[in-house]
Amino acid sequence: MILSVSGVILLGVIVFLFFRKDGLKVSHALVCALFGFYLAGSAIAPSIKAGGASLANLLGGLKI
Repeated sequence: MILSVSGVILLGVIVFLFFRKDGLKVSHALVCALFGFYLAGSAIAPSIKAGGASLANLLGGLKI
C-alpha cells in the first residue's frame, strides 16, 4: 500500500512538472489518467503491478 501511494505521488509530481515546464495540456493529462484508469481494470494490470514492485525492489536494493 505504501508503495502504491508513493508511486501515485511520484507520478503526480512528474505530471505536474510536465504540465508546468514541457507544455502538457490538460486534455493530454486527462487522456493519460483515463488510460491508466481503464488499464488498471484490464487483464494486464497484475503484470504491471508485479513489474512496478520488481522495479521498486531493484531500486530499494541499490547502495549509493
